[in-house]
Amino acid sequence: MADIATSNKKPQTMEELLASSTYTLVVPKKGATVSGLITGKTKKNLLIDIGAKTEGIVSDKEYEVAAEYINQLKEGDKVEAIVLSLENDRGQVLLSLKQAALDAKWDFFTSALEKSDVLEAKGIEINKGGLIVTVNGVRGFVPSSQFGKVFMGNITRLRGETIKVKAIEVDREKNRLIFSERHVSEEKELAQRAQALESVKVGEAYQGVVSGAMHFGLFVTVEVPVGETESVGHVEGLVHISEISWEKVNNPKDYHKVGDRVKVRVLGVDEHTGKLNLSMKQLSDDPWKEIASSYSVGTTFTGVVSRIEAFGVFVHVEAGVDGLIHSSKLDPNILLKKDEEVTVTVESVDPEQRRMSLSMVLTEVPVGYK
Repeated sequence: MADIATSNKKPQTMEELLASSTYTLVVPKKGATVSGLITGKTKKNLLIDIGAKTEGIVSDKEYEVAAEYINQLKEGDKVEAIVLSLENDRGQVLLSLKQAALDAKWDFFTSALEKSDVLEAKGIEINKGGLIVTVNGVRGFVPSSQFGKVFMGNITRLRGETIKVKAIEVDREKNRLIFSERHVSEEKELAQRAQALESVKVGEAYQGVVSGAMHFGLFVTVEVPVGETESVGHVEGLVHISEISWEKVNNPKDYHKVGDRVKVRVLGVDEHTGKLNLSMKQLSDDPWKEIASSYSVGTTFTGVVSRIEAFGVFVHVEAGVDGLIHSSKLDPNILLKKDEEVTVTVESVDPEQRRMSLSMVLTEVPVGYK
C-alpha cells in the first residue's frame, strides 16, 4: 500500500514537476540561436516563447533594425532569434531578429531571381563601374553595361532616383547582389536576342550593321531571323582585325565605319558572353589556295610595291597575296619606293605557309653595261 501511495504522490517542487513531465525547459545561452513561437506583438515589442522560464523579447534598437521583417510576422509564427542577454529588468530574455531578417531578405532576392520579378531600386552612389543602389533595404549594384539605351552614358542623374530592375546575380556567401535595368526596359529586345542566339548557325552568313570600330576589329550587330516568323533578333559580334580581309589590315576604320551595312559569316558563339565571332574575309575563298597554279615558278609579272622592310620588299600580287623580294636579291643601286611598279619573277610558292619568293627582272640596261 505504501508503494502505491508513493507512486500517486503529486509533484511538490518545480524540479519534481519537470521530472514528471515531457516538457523540456530551455536554458538559453548568450549568442545562441533559439527558435520559438510569437505570443505577442506591439508597435515596439515582440514576445517570443522560446521554452525558457520566461518569454524572450525583441525591443528597442533590435526591433527597429528588424522592423520591416517584423511587420510581416503575426502571433503563432515560428521564428529563429539570437540571444543577446539572459534577462532584462523584467527577467525577460533579450533577443535579436537581425539575422533572421537578413536571411529573409536573401530568400527574397533568391526568389526574385528565380521568378524574374521586377524590383524597385534607389540610386545612392555613382562609381566608375555603375550605380550602387538599395533594394528592399539592402545595397546592390547595377553595372554600366546593365542599363538600357535611355540611361546609357547618363547614369549620373540617377542618384536619389528610383528605377525598376531585375536581379541577375545573387550570391549570399560573397555578399553580392547584381541588378539589371535593361532587363526591364529592354525585356522584349533581350528575349529576341536570346531567341536569335538559339537560331544562329555557325558557318552561316548574315547581314548586319557596324556598331563600333576599334583598333582590334569591328563590332557588328548581326540580324538573325527568329523562328518561322519574319521577326529579327539582334546579336552583337566581333570581326577581329585578322578576319576583315585576306589582305594585311592596319586599321579597321580604313574598311568600314559605324553605320555601314555589311555581310558577315559566323565562326562561333562565345558561350560565356553570348557574343558572336565573325568574319568578313571568309565570305570569299582564300586566294592562296589557287596561287600556285596561277603563278607557277618562273612566271614573270608586274606588281606594285606594297611595303618595304629591312629584310626585303613586298610586292602586291593580287588581293590577299603579297610576295617577297629578299634583300639579298635587291640591286643596291636601285631604290624602290612604295606603290612603285616593279617587274618580278616567281622563284618559289608555298601556299600552306602563305609565302611567295620573288626576284627582280631588270627592264633597263644597267649604267656601264657593254
